[in-house]
Amino acid sequence: MTAQSRPDREANAPFSAEDFAKALEGHDYVFERGQVVRGKVFEYDSDGAYIDIGGKSAAFLPLREVSAGVVTNLEEALPRDEEREFLVIREQNADGQVTLSIRQMELKQAWERMAELQENNDVLDVRVTGTNRGGVVVDAGGLRGFIPRSHLLDRNDLDALVGQSLTTTILEADPDRNKLVLSHRLAEQANRMSRLLPGELVEGTVANLKPYGVFVDLGGVTGLLHIRQISKARVPSLDDLFHEGQSVKVLISEVDEWKKRVSLSMKELESYPGELLDKFDDVMNNAENRVSKTPEEDAAPTNTSETTSEAE
Repeated sequence: MTAQSRPDREANAPFSAEDFAKALEGHDYVFERGQVVRGKVFEYDSDGAYIDIGGKSAAFLPLREVSAGVVTNLEEALPRDEEREFLVIREQNADGQVTLSIRQMELKQAWERMAELQENNDVLDVRVTGTNRGGVVVDAGGLRGFIPRSHLLDRNDLDALVGQSLTTTILEADPDRNKLVLSHRLAEQANRMSRLLPGELVEGTVANLKPYGVFVDLGGVTGLLHIRQISKARVPSLDDLFHEGQSVKVLISEVDEWKKRVSLSMKELESYPGELLDKFDDVMNNAENRVSKTPEEDAAPTNTSETTSEAE
């Protein structure tokens, strides 16, 4: 046999199991905590699932790490042979097995979304799951959130809110402390304020009296009816006209969404200075007829031909 033929035979020799084991030993399988890997389920057991991620040993996904939500059927939640991403949460043990999680990856993504919503001042729909003395507990996209009683619109019967969906804004999102605090009241205020138009006649309820004016609840948004905006005549006493809980009709003067302020007026409803002082109920009852034009009508373009004919 020539020297040239010997390497050819060695090259064509079968690749034995021993050779395969040695090849595996020579390959450096290093999976670090925090690393995202791809793999497929190939076996289930009562405590979780075994995942093929291409390592020396199958990785293990504990049942509690399958999802941020409740899993009732492991095979439905994680179908066999379906490739997906997993997060390494524990590095390999003596047998070369690493521990994986989907839940922690989902929670990390959820916290990132909360930070983005908070930065953009966007709203988030949540579901009320429970109550305590301080407020309500909610499910916020897989995260456990809390709405303080002071940030709820309906603060009297908290148990009635369980199961309901509420629109909220984020007050605090701290993944390190696992703390997510939300506000339903501020979200509803922003929504209501965005729909208020200057010049619009609205109905509200007197919330509070101050020496300088009346605060009126407009259904989640509080506006100020300054004493100088009540009548074209001097108002000697607010107590003679208003009381808490009273229903009133007011005009929107100004909406400042940045400062969250709404300014109100009544004096444009008067036919003469002081009419509100003399005939308050009559002015309120006929307020709609006293508003000459709606904001949309004021913004409408003028018909040139009609204006010309009227002038002639």
